[in-house]
Amino acid sequence: MRFVRKDIRDFLNPGAPAATQPVADLATRAAPQAEAPGAPAPYASPAPLGQQSAAENKTSEARLIVGPDVKLKGAEILDCDTLVVEGRVEATMDSRVIRIAEQGSFTGKVSIDIAEIHGRFDGELTARSQLIIHATGRVSGKIRYGKLVIDEGGELCGDISTLSAEKSLQQRARNDATPALSAIGR
Repeated sequence: MRFVRKDIRDFLNPGAPAATQPVADLATRAAPQAEAPGAPAPYASPAPLGQQSAAENKTSEARLIVGPDVKLKGAEILDCDTLVVEGRVEATMDSRVIRIAEQGSFTGKVSIDIAEIHGRFDGELTARSQLIIHATGRVSGKIRYGKLVIDEGGELCGDISTLSAEKSLQQRARNDATPALSAIGR
């Protein structure tokens, strides 16, 4: 009985002529042979998880995508660079970027660097850097932002203020609550 090895390229290109090689020839081959010009490069297995190169680590980000038919409820989302909401999310989150798609909906408390809203947001939103509301976007609740961009048709309602105004109000409240010190000299 003679065993014949089929090349993986046969499975990838089903219309190509079959390349077969006897198993005995594979076992007795001591040195690798040079590839024919134009032949595909041999498959290189990926590095094990956790052993990516430094360049790959710099370009990768922690991204969570909640698909269109998905509902995520009662979650606390941590260590997520970018959250993309295409379905429905009820959660709390402290992160870098949130993007709510046109059909997406987020309810909860978010502290974020950049919020880009095409769909709906209800709750408490703090956009430290920028809040972008597109024409189809609807944002309501307690909203704090660094910079604000609203396209024509976008809606924003609720308790709304800039972060600088919020800080000045907090400072004024602290000053009012602190009793004045008076020096009594004898």
